[in-house]
Amino acid sequence: MNYLTNKQGFLGIENKFNFKEKAVVVPFGLEKTVSYGGGTRNGPKEIIKASHQVELFDEDLNCEPYKKIGIKTLRPFVIKKNMNKALEQISKINEFLLKKNIFPMVLGGEHSITPGCIKPFVKRFDKVYLLHFDAHADLRQSYNGNKFSHASAIRRCLDYKNINVISFGIRNISKNETTYLNKNKKRINIFWAKDKHKWNLNVFKRLIKNKNVYITFDVDGFDSSLMPATGTPEPGGLFWDETLKIIKIASKYAKIIGADVNELSPIKGFQSYNFLAAKLVYKILSYKFVNFKL
Repeated sequence: MNYLTNKQGFLGIENKFNFKEKAVVVPFGLEKTVSYGGGTRNGPKEIIKASHQVELFDEDLNCEPYKKIGIKTLRPFVIKKNMNKALEQISKINEFLLKKNIFPMVLGGEHSITPGCIKPFVKRFDKVYLLHFDAHADLRQSYNGNKFSHASAIRRCLDYKNINVISFGIRNISKNETTYLNKNKKRINIFWAKDKHKWNLNVFKRLIKNKNVYITFDVDGFDSSLMPATGTPEPGGLFWDETLKIIKIASKYAKIIGADVNELSPIKGFQSYNFLAAKLVYKILSYKFVNFKL
């Protein structure tokens, strides 16, 4: 695998700091099925660029987590034009990393990457719980005639029989999706955005305790006032502190085995949204690898 130099890669760490990587950031700006705003192909490079401004010291964890993790960044590469081949491409990259016991952090691109990202995980583990942050349920069988649409990402993940889904922030779902949801309630748990004030996170803790959890984070899960730089922004979503609380619970009580952060569509001249995504990535990695108290 070809890596960027530490200084070019995620966080822009000085090259004098040498480490054995535990995590690899994989830029995978796939953009083929966006249905409203575009630009997700530029998400990975802007997240990496913004990450150079993220403070390396974490006041919550009282350390510089990158020194305990070891993070390297894969050098950008050409993504296959055919959707099936592109999904197989990211699957093989994650499989390679898993065989080396390295944590893959994939930066999308659109949400349609996730079924490819998780393929090696569902082969390795008997059961995988998908911790899904999103404004949309993404449970459509197809959208605009495409079964691999970003609007079908979670449905395609559920094609794997050993996948269960726990979703946070959902506030946009079609009638057909609710029919599928009602038939699969044993495999899908949704913490609806409209019910934020009465979420019982102890229920969430029981669902994921001692389980293998893969995080897929569509940035439109954030409220649109916080994250408008995405193709399908929605009001009524998640805010920073409540999002981190969920990730911390998952990191404390489950085994986080991989992650992707997707659907950032950078807006020229507005760096704060890129920075938000970059800090989210660093937080996920930090909570995964650094011990902390809730």
